Amino acid sequence: MNILMVSSYLPFPLLSGGNIRLYNLLKLLSVKHRITLICEKRSNQTQEDIQELEKICEKVITVERRKQWSIKNIVKTGLSLNPFIITGHQSKEMTKAIKTELEKGNFDLIHVETFYVMQNLPKVSIPVVLAEHNIEYLAYKRFVENTKFFIRPLLMLDVLKLKKKEEYFWNRANKLIAVSAIEKNLMIRKDVIVIPNGVDLNKFKFQASDSKFSNKEKIILFIGDFKWMQNRDAVSFIIKEIWPKIKSKNDVKLWIVGRNIPQSIKNLSNDKNIIFDDNNQNKTEDIYKKSFLLLAPIRVGAGTSYKILEGMATGTAVVTSNLGIEGLEAKNNIHVLASDNAKALAINVQNLLTDKALFEKLTKNARDFVERNYNWEEIAKKLENVYISALN
Repeated sequence: MNILMVSSYLPFPLLSGGNIRLYNLLKLLSVKHRITLICEKRSNQTQEDIQELEKICEKVITVERRKQWSIKNIVKTGLSLNPFIITGHQSKEMTKAIKTELEKGNFDLIHVETFYVMQNLPKVSIPVVLAEHNIEYLAYKRFVENTKFFIRPLLMLDVLKLKKKEEYFWNRANKLIAVSAIEKNLMIRKDVIVIPNGVDLNKFKFQASDSKFSNKEKIILFIGDFKWMQNRDAVSFIIKEIWPKIKSKNDVKLWIVGRNIPQSIKNLSNDKNIIFDDNNQNKTEDIYKKSFLLLAPIRVGAGTSYKILEGMATGTAVVTSNLGIEGLEAKNNIHVLASDNAKALAINVQNLLTDKALFEKLTKNARDFVERNYNWEEIAKKLENVYISALN
């Protein structure tokens, strides 16, 4: 097949869930298919990042990602029926690039990553497959519900506009993809196909419990990109409410790894056992190898969490919230320990720190679960079947 991929992001380097997902799918699909990628490029991404994609794609075309938070975008959103995220991703450059490639190339279909760049497609006669990483309006709604009451009505208006636009683009696509059954059931179409996120099982190798327990000092890990509100919220929750219930009873350190850690979060504690690490040069798999337990109390957001899948794959025990495993079909007390309040989350951490049999049971079950359900090779085959069905 000759595929035109249109994405709201350049999927390299592999520092976010979206990048990991799209890069792995492109790498596997390009073995059998020709792929032209047109995508937005952030200012911090380099020519070397583009060249990594050129190794697997037939052609890579980038347009500069405009600044989302600007007075112009805010005013423009306020004066239109478009939500803020749609306004920020309107791109004449992307539309022009797509038109040019469609005129030159004999494409079989278009694959769009995230609904908010679908607005840049010209009118086309070939099938369009739309992949949604989460239900954006639900993620935003959860965030708004936790904001100060006096700005909530204004933000809820944007949620309503976002819901209307998101559903509009869902209906325009020939095939619609969700990353989990939870989201599939919340979408307005009956024919949504689930193509889950995955893990590179050769990269994220399983580490047995003996080696984890042999370290005298246990490291509790939180990892993520702090430009996302769910990561900022989770770490604030950990530092303010969970960590004080853990640290007094155990010889542990809290290791917070990620890009863009705000100073406001660093200022939440001067505890010497909390390590803020926003310049880590280790590979992600090595970070899990050094960690005893992943603490990820996700309270905001949607979709499926790569950090949880990677923790499960590596033999790093996972303590999370019910939302954290919502789209994964992982089970509490079988694959992870899940709870939503600080006291219960702290108790879950303490139990794993002291109960080797519990730790071993959960981590072995988790690795087996990931192998059976979240292998990239199988996921890429499912996506290829979606393409075939779109052409019939």
